[in-house]
Amino acid sequence: MMKFKPLLLLTLPLLLPAVPAAAQQTAQQVEGRVKKLESEMRAVQRKVFPGGSKEYFEAEIQAPAAPVTAPGVPASNPLSDLSRRVDSLESQLTTMTGQIEENSFKVRQLEAALEKFKTDAEFRLTTLEGGAPPPAAGTAGVFPPPGAPTAPATTPPQQAAAAPLTPEQEYNAAYGLVTAKNYPAAEKALSAFIAKNPKHARASNAQYWLGRTYFAQNQPVQAARTLLENYQKRPEGERAPESLLWLGKSLMAFSPPSPQKACEAFDQLEESYGKKLSQSLRTQLVDARSAARCG
Repeated sequence: MMKFKPLLLLTLPLLLPAVPAAAQQTAQQVEGRVKKLESEMRAVQRKVFPGGSKEYFEAEIQAPAAPVTAPGVPASNPLSDLSRRVDSLESQLTTMTGQIEENSFKVRQLEAALEKFKTDAEFRLTTLEGGAPPPAAGTAGVFPPPGAPTAPATTPPQQAAAAPLTPEQEYNAAYGLVTAKNYPAAEKALSAFIAKNPKHARASNAQYWLGRTYFAQNQPVQAARTLLENYQKRPEGERAPESLLWLGKSLMAFSPPSPQKACEAFDQLEESYGKKLSQSLRTQLVDARSAARCG
């Protein structure tokens, strides 16, 4: 065996440089993958978190800390460290890609919900304003709501001009909100009608129901003011007697109640309209006077 030793000593220096060269080439290839993945990760971070702060994620992807090796155990070589970095980056890239897809799905859901809300709002506003709502799919032949202006059948919907509502139609639309107990909307519609048509035959009805709307919303002071004004401005109006009755009821709803003023309103009702009161209104007046303990 001593014969082969000189040969081994001669070939060993030739083999030693070849091993680091191969390892160096492999390390360079892996390092290239790492840099590419790091660049992709930063692009994904900018897309998912535009203007992101370091408070939430690191601006640069850092290589995992090298594990502490016990004495006597050889440290990991650069190739294995780079491989671990590649695995970590690939895992993070997969996770963030899934998050992007999930966010895109949620955005599509929000867009669909917004479109549905927009369609519903347009339908309600069109109906409230008296126009015929746009026909939904499968509803051909459905009659428009009563009082709604209809366009000729040959006129395309987009070219039909909505006819202005008559005062009677405006009042009916506002009164419909009262019967539907949509008091905030009824308050706005009735106030607009009175401001626009203060001398219309329906003005007495409109202001009476406006007072009743305030009363239903637990606003007795505003109700009393509105009902008193309706009686004073329109003593011959259709709802003048009822305005005095509910004026007294509104005064009794004060905190504290005002029975003396309420009785004065009831007395005025009997004095002004005693012979014209219907049986129903007279019965309500008796009950209201009893509740206020009028003499």
